[in-house]
Amino acid sequence: MTAHLPLPPVPDPFRLPFHYGALHQVGVDWLVDPDPVRALLAKQHPHLTAAAFEDGRALVSLNYQLYFAQYAFGGGVTQEIELNIIAFPTTEGDRLPRLSYAQYAQGWDQTKLLGIARVHVVCDNPFAIRAGRELYAEPKHPGWFEAGLPSLNGPAGETWTVRCKSATIGPDDTLEKDPSPLLDLTAELDGLTPVAANSAPITGYGTDQEGRLLAGPMNVYQPYRWYDLAAPEHAGRTRLTFHAPGGLGDDLRALLDDEPPAVGAWTFQSPPVAAHNRPYYLPTEPRL
Repeated sequence: MTAHLPLPPVPDPFRLPFHYGALHQVGVDWLVDPDPVRALLAKQHPHLTAAAFEDGRALVSLNYQLYFAQYAFGGGVTQEIELNIIAFPTTEGDRLPRLSYAQYAQGWDQTKLLGIARVHVVCDNPFAIRAGRELYAEPKHPGWFEAGLPSLNGPAGETWTVRCKSATIGPDDTLEKDPSPLLDLTAELDGLTPVAANSAPITGYGTDQEGRLLAGPMNVYQPYRWYDLAAPEHAGRTRLTFHAPGGLGDDLRALLDDEPPAVGAWTFQSPPVAAHNRPYYLPTEPRL
């Protein structure tokens, strides 16, 4: 009989679940050679196994998020980008359905064992970095962003551009920006018809300093929009450039060195909750 596992601790001042006030997100997926993926997982998440899709290939994903959260002391806006490997707990492999990439991307795995094994997370909020490390064992590090995304307050279109740059955390717990680029990601999704994807909750995996495997599900309360990019005519719609050596740069090169064409992209944008409308003039002279 299996003994019950304790829940991971929730250190102060954190509270769970963490509630997002708004979320804007884009992810890009690549099917890649499984050997570098397995080597990286063995080093960073030894209790996970890489999922196998078409021709035995593994799935690597980059996931950018811009989100708002309301706290007791006010509000905060955070940006981050994750380099993830789609994986499952090795001991649970016999429970998984056999899926194609497109089926997985549309949420067919209702076991939710196919989750994201975080390899690198770059974030511009020191408080969120601490929370990710302490609560979910995320490999989370400082960086900052210049991003362009679809917006009702901007030009029409479905193009996302994300530039991620280096940063450090100063002694007063503030972000100190560095101009050195880490990676650039572009997804031009204009003119494509997305499919509603019921992929949430998404299970995020982490491995803590004691080697324990953690799983933390994230609920998103509307469907994602998934874009099928597997057709050859869509090969140029995503572009990825990675700049920095070491850590993130080395792992990106190992997984995506020849930058295979992306097989899919997915987005989520919170709907607006209010609108401040166009003003109008009022007469200042009395009417006759």
